[in-house]
Amino acid sequence: MLKKSLILCRKIDCNILRSVSTSNIPPKWDLFGAVCLERKPIIIPELTNIEKTFQEYLSKVEFEKSMKSLHEIRHEQDIITAEALKKGELSDLDIDATTKQTAQDFEDACNEELLKFKFASTITEDDKKNNTKSLDRKLSKHLVLVTEHVIGNKKYFLLPQSLRHDGETLRQTAERILKQTCGDNIKAQIFGNAPVGFYKFYYPKGSNNESKGAKVFIYFARHLSGQITEKSVNYQWLDRKELETILPNDYNKSVQKFLIDES
Repeated sequence: MLKKSLILCRKIDCNILRSVSTSNIPPKWDLFGAVCLERKPIIIPELTNIEKTFQEYLSKVEFEKSMKSLHEIRHEQDIITAEALKKGELSDLDIDATTKQTAQDFEDACNEELLKFKFASTITEDDKKNNTKSLDRKLSKHLVLVTEHVIGNKKYFLLPQSLRHDGETLRQTAERILKQTCGDNIKAQIFGNAPVGFYKFYYPKGSNNESKGAKVFIYFARHLSGQITEKSVNYQWLDRKELETILPNDYNKSVQKFLIDES
């Protein structure tokens, strides 16, 4: 009878220990890797008024402190030669030299050719169509790649991200994401082995996830060349202002912390 009582007590103690130990285990978080893939501006943005004024000032200072160019020296020599020709002080050999193109003639010809030159428009056809899948738009802006993700029963445009696989480092997860999202045609460089940004979110209530939420570690990558060839991915290339309108508010704040402010 005593033996049965001891066995029963031990079972009760074990059940109590199990309940205590499981209640102390913190909720699980899923670890995600993400990539902020950015295309640098292809052309410089238009200068502001203060930048134009400063540029003109620097050009003026540079001109005042610079030595005479070969063209200016030649132009001065042409003036001296012309005065000597009027006074009849030139030999036959010098007179033959004056029949050649002068520095002023060369300058006039260059200015005439310059008037015919027209700069290409910085507004592309993809700008006019607002084709957000194209890299040939917003040429003076940084563009960031976002892709469509389903969280709960809603769709969001976020940075390319994926759940970390067992045995992967977060850097390896980021490399895998780039290949899965962009295909083999895109060439990009991920900077560093440590993430530049972090964001966490809770899964919606009623979702089938065993974890309470996800912790997202963001790596920064620079687009080098190529276009996205993966047709199954819904994506967009967006500038800073467009990101603010499409990314969730808190998520956007985390992303903007490591992006260059263009304003």
